[in-house]
Amino acid sequence: MSADLVFYGFALLTVVSGFMVATRRNIVHAGFSLLFTLLGVAGLFATLGADFLAVTQTIVYIGGILILVLFAVMMTRMPERAGDGRGFGRAVPAAAFSIGILALLVGVITGAGWRLAETGPAQPTIKSIGVELLTNYIFPFEFASLVLLVAMIGAAIMIRQRDEDADAEGEESS
Repeated sequence: MSADLVFYGFALLTVVSGFMVATRRNIVHAGFSLLFTLLGVAGLFATLGADFLAVTQTIVYIGGILILVLFAVMMTRMPERAGDGRGFGRAVPAAAFSIGILALLVGVITGAGWRLAETGPAQPTIKSIGVELLTNYIFPFEFASLVLLVAMIGAAIMIRQRDEDADAEGEESS
């Protein structure tokens, strides 16, 4: 009974903060609402026995990506716009599209044959995921690490090239 209450608490946190992400005009407030959405999802993973996914959600998405996005948003200046973007020209198509997507989701959810599965207590998943990654999925795992390594090297080369170009322009103007 208490596990169900914890699950519904995390689900409520996820839905409410997700709604706030979509409705906040201030992007920093939306980013902090996204923090609580991702925490709610990590909590849902933890209550469902997916401990590895809960930790990964916390470390990768909250600890890395969300912090990077918040720093990028707070460090960039938003240009002043002539119009505020409010009006029926933009709101009506967005509302129609949103209602269409909602109708599609409700149709899929109600059309699915849901049944409760009888399960025992949650088992740790870290060992089985590690064994699968390093046996059956070793090639995609190593390929992904090589792609990330190439992306990091490429980013370092691009930054170095940009710095060298900026230094050359500074010397020419003096």
